[in-house]
Amino acid sequence: MTGTIARVTMAIGAPDDFDGWRDGARRLIQAGVAPDRVGWSVPGQAARDLFAGDDPPAPRADAPPVRASRDFLDLAGRAALHRDPGRFDLLYRVLWRLQAVPRLMADRADPDVRAIDALARAVRRDMHKMRAFVRFRVVETGQGEHYVAWFEPMHHILRANAGFFVRRFAAMRWSILTPQGAVHWDGAALHEGPPASRTDCPAGDPAEALWRTYYASIFNPARLKIDAMVKEMPRRYWKNLPEADLIPELIASAQAREAAMIALGGDNAGRPPATLAALDEAVAACRRCAIGCNGTRAVPGKGPPDARLMIVGEQPGDHEEQAGHPFVGPAGHVLRQHADAIGLNLAVARLTNAVRHFKHVSQGKQRLHQTPTAREIDTCRWWLDAERALIRPRVIVALGASAARAILGRTIGVQQERGRLIALDDGARLVITSHPAHQLRLGEAARADEAARFAADLALAARG
Repeated sequence: MTGTIARVTMAIGAPDDFDGWRDGARRLIQAGVAPDRVGWSVPGQAARDLFAGDDPPAPRADAPPVRASRDFLDLAGRAALHRDPGRFDLLYRVLWRLQAVPRLMADRADPDVRAIDALARAVRRDMHKMRAFVRFRVVETGQGEHYVAWFEPMHHILRANAGFFVRRFAAMRWSILTPQGAVHWDGAALHEGPPASRTDCPAGDPAEALWRTYYASIFNPARLKIDAMVKEMPRRYWKNLPEADLIPELIASAQAREAAMIALGGDNAGRPPATLAALDEAVAACRRCAIGCNGTRAVPGKGPPDARLMIVGEQPGDHEEQAGHPFVGPAGHVLRQHADAIGLNLAVARLTNAVRHFKHVSQGKQRLHQTPTAREIDTCRWWLDAERALIRPRVIVALGASAARAILGRTIGVQQERGRLIALDDGARLVITSHPAHQLRLGEAARADEAARFAADLALAARG
């Protein structure tokens, strides 16, 4: 190809219009227009050329198809969102070179390839920061609650990032306002709006105090690394984060808070608390895993200190976390119905959980249960072992696989292990059964069969 054609100007519909650039670039390649003869016109961006060019020529009839590797398209799609005014010149130059050197993108030492990669990485970081640092504030409208957020992106990422927020907050009505434009989700469709200013976003809402409390509770002083924190949460975002003004105080008090956590967790020899009251206090302060750092309060076990029977569930749910007591929600109601039917008095049993905090994901105003991981169960097992050592029950009922793992230290199949007494090293006997919440998810026929098996397992524990 030779660059013998007069200089031309290609117009792109928007600063993030990669598809428009690609169509124009394909046309120019097939017309034989070399990179040094092309200028790109982008709305809102000052012209890079002192003199306007001619209209784009038509592609040659005998022009071969334009070649572009998948590596190039992946990187170019991100790099096109960068604010660098020369980004489209760079992309076209590399596309032009790809026609003669198809494997150009594999040469990571090439200056143009490295430049595209650097632009794409900067855009990816900006998209990640937007997902991490957008903070919605609720506004009451005639149609109910509407959530509004203000963000100042470094690059042209708003439309490219909107799909993430649609998927993440599909049940909410929300708007994200930026100096570049706005996107609005009405629960069914996404709409675009004009650029906005910081004053268009509400200053705060009643939920902000809750969010600040949550942030303070998950701030783990034992893992504080200030340089790493500032790198991950750059100071330029702080002015729009409601929790940011807490950070200096949290950093200043980190050493004292870490010492208090260590003191509550046990003595200097690593021994567990010696009383149930001390155990409950230590569990409330525990931040050894992500669940303990999620802003919910720990739910302690309940029941007499010399209970013959201990019933272990997976974790407290939404009702339990709010009430501060185990088994008070729908699954607890099922458990009590079955216990009453066989004459088992739960008032003299110890009710507890494998994991003491509520693991969940928020969806609007709802908090949806999430199953703890094996690592999280194993981390919290230390507290269950301490509770078992203080209670010394003769029989333990494990409700579901998570509870069974917390007791046995390994994953088992509930259906294969249920219906029998298993001897434990401390002399107690274990009955494994399904979690009562399982019955709530079954159809009528399957529920009746599962209820019968569950009742038989409870009866076995009562006799054991």
